[in-house]
Amino acid sequence: MLITISNPEELDGERLMGIYRESNEENAEDQYPDLDGTEAVEKIRRGFVEFIKKDFLNGANRYFVWEEDGVWVSALRLYFVREGFYYIEALETHPDYRRRGYGARVLSETLKVLEKTGPFEVHDCVSRTNEASLATHRKCGFVIDSDVGVNYLSGKRNERAYGMRCDSK
Repeated sequence: MLITISNPEELDGERLMGIYRESNEENAEDQYPDLDGTEAVEKIRRGFVEFIKKDFLNGANRYFVWEEDGVWVSALRLYFVREGFYYIEALETHPDYRRRGYGARVLSETLKVLEKTGPFEVHDCVSRTNEASLATHRKCGFVIDSDVGVNYLSGKRNERAYGMRCDSK
């Protein structure tokens, strides 16, 4: 079942962080190499949840979460850039639930929600080496739009990512 989170009161930070456990561990090693592993991961988790509540969920941005049997298994952040134009970040599936199609479900159901609002264009940056994410995006109607990924929020270019795009049908 798709859950749409549009304000901070709706966010269950603990359940959401379960999805991003692996990424949080990687980020902790990179950002806090001098801290104990557990302490570093907790600092990353707290910062992530604070960012979502205070910065991300401020207006038209939304978090979409796929819940299966009461467990949050996959999620993505959808940024409203301007009318009909969106940018996705952080499409991820909990490590214990990968290779079961949950990433495609949350992505395709998010696109269905957008279809109800009228014509749209959605962009994402996907690492050139992340074959699973590239396949998921393609399965959901995305195409490689650029050989260089672009963060449409900052304008920053990523030479190691493809720019992906999906338009309303």
